[in-house]
Amino acid sequence: MTTTSAENAPGTTTAAESVAYDLVLRGPRVLVDGTTAPRQVGVRDGRVAAVVPYDEPLEGARTVELGDQQVLLPGLVDTHVHVNEPGRTEWEGFDSATRAAAAGGVTTLIDMPLNSIPPTVDVAALEEKQAVAAAKAHIDVGFWGGAVPGNESDLKPLHDAGVFGFKCFLLHSGVDEFAPLTPEAMEADMGELAEFDSLMIVHAEDATTIESAPVPAGPGYAGFLASRPRAAENAAIQAVIEAARRTGARAHILHLSSSDALDAIRAAKANGVRITVETCPHYLTLEAEAIPDGATAYKCCPPIRERANRDLLWEALLDGTIDCIVSDHSPSTVELKLAGGGDFGEAWGGVSSLQLGLSLIWDEAKRRGIALERVVDWMATNTSRLVGLERKGRIAVGADADFAVFEPETALRVDAAHLHHRNPVTPYDGRELTGVVAGAWVRGEPVDFETPRGELIRRGEA
Repeated sequence: MTTTSAENAPGTTTAAESVAYDLVLRGPRVLVDGTTAPRQVGVRDGRVAAVVPYDEPLEGARTVELGDQQVLLPGLVDTHVHVNEPGRTEWEGFDSATRAAAAGGVTTLIDMPLNSIPPTVDVAALEEKQAVAAAKAHIDVGFWGGAVPGNESDLKPLHDAGVFGFKCFLLHSGVDEFAPLTPEAMEADMGELAEFDSLMIVHAEDATTIESAPVPAGPGYAGFLASRPRAAENAAIQAVIEAARRTGARAHILHLSSSDALDAIRAAKANGVRITVETCPHYLTLEAEAIPDGATAYKCCPPIRERANRDLLWEALLDGTIDCIVSDHSPSTVELKLAGGGDFGEAWGGVSSLQLGLSLIWDEAKRRGIALERVVDWMATNTSRLVGLERKGRIAVGADADFAVFEPETALRVDAAHLHHRNPVTPYDGRELTGVVAGAWVRGEPVDFETPRGELIRRGEA
């Protein structure tokens, strides 16, 4: 990847300030509208102003020439990230999280409402979080609101303040300050959200089923897996479907793990229920059978399940039952993640993978014969559509000039100590992958990891 300016380009006499575009990116592989071809992209005022064939004359104040091994992709949009700031910044923060995101080709993230203190359950908490993010974000950042017992009157004000929807749990969230809803309370809140067409996003595990399951303890992964049975997901997802059906609200299933729920989701979609579904790299690239005893870096809820389950999730992506792939980046300190010396009952549950998502999914997709274009659909196009960001997730005239430069044939060996995540714990440490992000651009400017240049984004912005 090489860069020249209009003032020093060979044969150029036009002054930099008079050229048609602020920036021109040109390369043999540029992904536009689901196809990869030789193209040029002209950028003006932070947005895409032209997409033309590779050989068409196009002048810019700066020109970036991509190498033959590089592909220009739209910047990814990760709609499920726990940044944790303020309040638990030692777990992660906006500086480290957005650096990691950019290094993984993510140019927009939507922050989850919990694990920060205070949680984003009223406008004052949202404004506190926005103030922190504004000074530190290296990419564009938006926010989910939270739906918890007693904040019904806060839902519409949060919506008006620009949150992209509302997250709820149907069992204990892991932190006491973000309490769960009962299925009945969830449905009541969904009825409220339907009035202004907001989105309820649900951590779908049934509390009663979990309470009846074995209590996790010790280093064996099989014991932990038994403590979070598929039946808990299946029951909760059915409750979400029925609530969405009765209220007419939009609902979204977070981090789907159980393939047993896929038929119910397919039927709901076929019957017009307004439901969408995501899954995550850890459910698509890892398998329960291969998790070593005591390896609590793999602990997450719902859990990583068996190889056959993973294959069915891939099939559901291909047939459209699952809409998108997000990180569910849920980090903690090393001490919390490794608490109990490998005891799955004591360690914090959450996988750190924000910087690695594209490489992980592409490596597995390539092995399965799935094209890079489909991967980008799941990780950029469909996630943008989920939250209504029309200017994100695509390279098109009028879209924000957010790009990732990806080298799909370059080898990568994951070293947790060299990731931008605040804490060096990930189940992918030492994993050999194919596919490396070589750079990211946000609104026409390269992310340099030194200068925060991200913007805060709100629902309703085009």
